[in-house]
Amino acid sequence: MLEFETPSHVIAHISDTHLLGGERKLFSTVDVGANLTRVLDRLRAGDQKIDALVFTGDLTDIAEADAYRWLRSQVEPAAAEMGAELIWVMGNHDERTEYSRELFDVESDGVQDRVYTVGGLRIISLDTSVPGYHHGEIAEEQRLWLANELATPAPHGTVLAMHHPPLVAHSPLVRLIELQEMSLLETLVRGSDVRIILAGHLHYSSFGNFAGVPVSVASATCYTVDAGADKSLLLSAVNGAQSLQLVHLYGDSVVTSVVPAETYENISGYPATLRAMVDTMSFAELREMISNKKSDFNSAEREQSADL
Repeated sequence: MLEFETPSHVIAHISDTHLLGGERKLFSTVDVGANLTRVLDRLRAGDQKIDALVFTGDLTDIAEADAYRWLRSQVEPAAAEMGAELIWVMGNHDERTEYSRELFDVESDGVQDRVYTVGGLRIISLDTSVPGYHHGEIAEEQRLWLANELATPAPHGTVLAMHHPPLVAHSPLVRLIELQEMSLLETLVRGSDVRIILAGHLHYSSFGNFAGVPVSVASATCYTVDAGADKSLLLSAVNGAQSLQLVHLYGDSVVTSVVPAETYENISGYPATLRAMVDTMSFAELREMISNKKSDFNSAEREQSADL
């Protein structure tokens, strides 16, 4: 039987749903509710065991109570069906009172920091929002709290989930609303057991490194920012290219993958029935079949793709 290293944890990372109350469309055009439904359906249809669903902020567009309620009514059953821990994160479009009341049944206008443990993996939801503003900050009391949490390593390490990524944005306009004083967070993360930082806010997929730790920014499920827009535009928001990310944590590595919200025509692939055959083959046999360009398997595929 073929054996590969399997991930200890798989996280579905979703961001910037920007839902409106009454299931209204964003900009009267973008069906943000339908976009979220598509993403959840893709996760349900997959064959991977999802350990946690992490939503990194801007859950609603203007913090309407019924938007939070609709979000909760859709995501909680999906998480339960997948057997996944559900983790919310505050964003700059969210408001602490409504966020706390509608998602946690707690009346609070305070900082919304929380800690979750998922099979030995610690996931910290860090509130980087600033009431009344769109830029991000981490207050001194939060830094003290975070330092105390990270002082004791978790068995499988820590995932830090926050809305504002600790990365420099490509757009000077977006830099006005990015995370302020990133160096204050750097001193806490460097040398800790934080394995990856998950964030949103940018509305496009982005990857970087902060304090020696990988940073993965999930694109939005509402609308996205076209990082390759024409120079005549200072910033371009488009109704397309929405996606989520899958985060696979292995013993000593972390791998992120972008999954489009949209499904496309299947032009090639391998049926799920091949799994049974794979389980009966050794690594050497399977590699010979898949890697050897002249194997019967690859010869048949080459003829099909080139229509020989």
